[in-house]
Amino acid sequence: MKTKIWANFGVSDLHRTTSFYQALGFTSNGALDQLTSFFFGENNFVIHFFLKEILQPAMQGPVIDTATGNEIIFTLSADSIAAVDEWEQKVVHAGGTIISRPAAFGEGYYGFVFADPDGHKFNVFHM
Repeated sequence: MKTKIWANFGVSDLHRTTSFYQALGFTSNGALDQLTSFFFGENNFVIHFFLKEILQPAMQGPVIDTATGNEIIFTLSADSIAAVDEWEQKVVHAGGTIISRPAAFGEGYYGFVFADPDGHKFNVFHM
């Protein structure tokens, strides 16, 4: 069976979310009054950011409180250690929160974790 996959996250402010991901350099996949959407990675993986009040009824359950739990952490691959450090600066300037500063971990790994303005976490690393 042929299928496509994408992610849906709940957010509280579409304008803030759009501005954040544009500042990081992601390409828009369009926007409506209920969502903003971006392409991620070489294969254009789509993440839709829905207003929480729209997403919750569709899920038929609560949207996670990102301040107290993790829904999922997507990893963004960087081409070099310098690129990881550049990502950190972009995230800070765009208004994201650095969860863990860039550092070496394990053999041949270097990266950091950040949260977007709604608390959705991403890992950026080079290996």
